[in-house]
Amino acid sequence: METVYKTYCTSYDNALLLVESYRKDPRLQEEIMDTLNAMVPHTSASDLSFFLVMPVQRVTKYPLLLGKILENTPAGTSAHRALAAAVSTMAQANANINEYKRQREVATKYNKAEHLTLRDRLARLNTHSIAKKTTRLSRLFMHEAGFVSKTEDKEYDNLEEKFQSVASSVAALKENVASYMAHLEAFLVPAPHKQELQMEEGPAQQYQHLAEHLHRAVFPEFKQRLDRLVWQPLCSLSEMLVGPQQLVKKRLDKLLDYEEIQERKSELGSVTYDEEAAMNTYLAINALLVAELPRFNQLVVQLLGQVLGSLCILHQDLAAEVLHEAEKELKQLPHGHMPLPAFWRLVEDTLQQAGAQLRTFTQAFETVTPSPVTQPLTAAEERKVLSLVSKHGPDKLYQVTSNVSGSKDLDLTLQRGQIVALLQRVDTKGNTSRWLVDAGGPRGFVPAGKLQPYSPVQGQQTGMQTPTQESVPDRRRHSYTSLEAPRPQVATFTPAFQMVAGFSFTARSPQEVSLQAGQPVVVLEPHDKKGSKEWSLVEVNGQRGYVPSSYLVTVPVQEPMGWSVPV
Repeated sequence: METVYKTYCTSYDNALLLVESYRKDPRLQEEIMDTLNAMVPHTSASDLSFFLVMPVQRVTKYPLLLGKILENTPAGTSAHRALAAAVSTMAQANANINEYKRQREVATKYNKAEHLTLRDRLARLNTHSIAKKTTRLSRLFMHEAGFVSKTEDKEYDNLEEKFQSVASSVAALKENVASYMAHLEAFLVPAPHKQELQMEEGPAQQYQHLAEHLHRAVFPEFKQRLDRLVWQPLCSLSEMLVGPQQLVKKRLDKLLDYEEIQERKSELGSVTYDEEAAMNTYLAINALLVAELPRFNQLVVQLLGQVLGSLCILHQDLAAEVLHEAEKELKQLPHGHMPLPAFWRLVEDTLQQAGAQLRTFTQAFETVTPSPVTQPLTAAEERKVLSLVSKHGPDKLYQVTSNVSGSKDLDLTLQRGQIVALLQRVDTKGNTSRWLVDAGGPRGFVPAGKLQPYSPVQGQQTGMQTPTQESVPDRRRHSYTSLEAPRPQVATFTPAFQMVAGFSFTARSPQEVSLQAGQPVVVLEPHDKKGSKEWSLVEVNGQRGYVPSSYLVTVPVQEPMGWSVPV
């Protein structure tokens, strides 16, 4: 009786609101009155509320009726003892029903999710609310700092931990299903069966029929079932969690108030009426959560399991349907009735034949296709090359063998024949097939297979003269091969390059040699005796010694070494 009356009395106010909504519909109200007059004409009831209030009044009369019977029952009899127990039990049941109703009213007040704008929130601020929030925040900081002890409730803590885990699982599943449905929607947008394959018969025709049926019937039906059996239940389950989440959050706020009031009560011995009401509010919320969270958690886990089960069954049905449709189309193919082992042997033989044909074609293509040749430079390219050489040295120059179209971040778009300077033979992820280059301004990555070391075009009548071995004091000296660019009807000159000191350096030991900025040097060894490239052995004005390698730069000679005119 107590359980039934708890539910009824708690829902009584909502029932009255529902009856009030019925009165706004004249046709519905007329039908209700016709039914009441036909079923219970002796009551002269004017509305449904006349009957709804009866159970609420009846449960409070039970203790009075039993007490009246008890007064007229002789003491000492077995009936007297049973009636006394009944009176006590019904009185306690009424008290429990009232307390449960009060708890539900508190929960209803706080478990509604409020979507307030910033203006609404600011309008709610007043001296009392600011003081209350400041006290709660101060109490929370003292908890975290360990200045005051927290009120421990292991039973509630375990229930809340499980509830938060369940809520997190529901949210994650909802997010994943939403992403899955978005991908499914994108998958259904293209229609491959509508594309002309230019094949009138054979396997392509069967594929076209299968794709058309899947896109028009199988996949749309799967999407509808997924929405009805998985997505909508998940949304409802997510909405069910909002109220308990708000109540759990409000319980923490009320707990901080409760601890503050308890501390004040222990010091002063008494509290105000409002403070007593705040303490009772916390106790009501806590009691309600402890009583109902176990059942709520169990129901949510059960519903979540049903949703996951539906998702699995939907995919099983989809796979079975696609397989069934595919088998119908496969039967129409030439090899549809072939045993599976024989079919796989046929596939392997076909792949081997295709591989052999591809290798033969590749060999023939490599035989007849000329290898890429170095492209001649334009005047603008030659000026850019001079700049690249001065920055990086002639041994770093590479030429692009085919057009490069950048498709990734930091990729360069280059034209066939452009000259670049190599900076690194690896990209940021360690991939050696993408090199970092300087294109005379922009820097980025290009495919390593489309670069080859630059060597100038041979056989031109005019061009840049290459320094001979006799003119180089040592084989380690940085030299630059000739650059040649055809310029019809224009006289060309031949720039040379040399190593100079980019900065002044003062020798600090007999093994070092001093340099002046701009002074020409001859590099004998680009490293020291230990192999370190930070120091270079050079010769300056007949003196040999070590200088920092970073102080040396390669620059073109300002004065041309010679002129030539095309014939």
